[in-house]
Parts: sequence; structure tokens; C-alpha cells
Amino acid sequence: MLTTEARQKILADNEAAAGELRQRFAAAGTLVVDLISGPGSGKTSLLEETARRMSRELRLGCVVGDIATERDARRLAAAGLRARQIMTGGACHLDARVVRDAVDAERFGELDILFIENVGNLVCPASYALGEDFKIVLLSVTEGQDKPLKYPGIFSRACAAVITKIDLLPYVRFDLEQARGEIRLLRPDAQIVLTSVTTGEGIESWCDLLRGALERKRRPALVP
Repeated sequence: MLTTEARQKILADNEAAAGELRQRFAAAGTLVVDLISGPGSGKTSLLEETARRMSRELRLGCVVGDIATERDARRLAAAGLRARQIMTGGACHLDARVVRDAVDAERFGELDILFIENVGNLVCPASYALGEDFKIVLLSVTEGQDKPLKYPGIFSRACAAVITKIDLLPYVRFDLEQARGEIRLLRPDAQIVLTSVTTGEGIESWCDLLRGALERKRRPALVP
């Protein structure tokens, strides 16, 4: 088990690498979004649909974290999104150093938005900064409405929650109002977007969220 001092050193080293990335992305005007969810929530499917809708207007890239295989990166590339796979070999999250290495190795060039598809896990990724502008958490209706209070770390840190697979609501037991209430209890200002890649519902709202965030990042600071 890691001692408190060792964990603090790891987090400090990670924060230093994340700060370096943050400066690089700020200078380039690249919006960086860290997507976090449990496995099977639909992160890759959402990014595929995002690429189909936005790749003609914006330059998109993605760093994909998985324990094994390059399947997700291949899926995203087929959808038109420049992708680099990171295979962690068992680690339950990405850290800023491996993200930095992946960005350097891929040589993405100028990007408008860089997505970081984190390893499927609602616990470990919440604690690690990756140079992102914000974290977004995904919750599928097949997982149950009780997840926010069971995993408060990520739901309190994420500025937006995307509830996925809403086309399945008639067939599963999922209390949408309870899920919304728990998310807002942990993060009152969180944006909540309901989506289905099967029907297309909510996908444009998700894309508008990204467009708005990119515009705000690039907007010149107001001078008093």
C-alpha cells in the first residue's frame, strides 16, 4: 500500500506534468476534455458520433486509455477522429505524463479540441489532472440512477454529466429525476445532457456544449 508521502509525491509530479500540458494547450487555443465513466457507458460511441458531426468544422483529436487492445482508437479513426491509444497494462487511470508522451508521439498538430477518453473507472481517474480544461462524467441508464452518491468524487468534480443510452429508458429501471437530483446535490452548477447515439437525441446539445466551451476559452479576456 502506498504511504501518504509516496502518494503526495506521485500527485505532485503529476500536477507538474499537467501544468506543463495546460500551458501548451492554452498557447495553442486547444480545448481539452477529460471523459470519465464506468466501462460500457458509451464514451467511444459518443466520440464517434461527435466526430461525424463536428470533424468538418473543427480539428479533433483523442488520446484513448484502455488496459489492453487498440480497438477504441481504431473505431475513432474510422469515424474521422485522429486518435492515439494508450494501453496501461493494468493501471486504472491515465496520468499527465503518459498523456504528454502520447501527444508528443502522435504529433497531432494544431487541434481545436482534444478529447482524453480515460480508462473505464469512476474512482481513480477523478484524482488525476491531465492538463484538461474540465472533466465530464458519463452515466448510462443501464448503470442505475444511484451512481452519483456512490461515486461523489467524480460527480462533484465534473462540470457536466452526460446521461447516455436514453433510448433504453422504457426498458430499464432508471429514475432520471433521482439521478439529476444527486448530480445537482454534488455539483449544483453541473450541466446535464441527455443523449442517445442510437436515435441522435441530445447529440447536438452535447456538440453545442463543446462549441461554447471552445469559444469561451478563446475569447480574449476583458480588460477593466
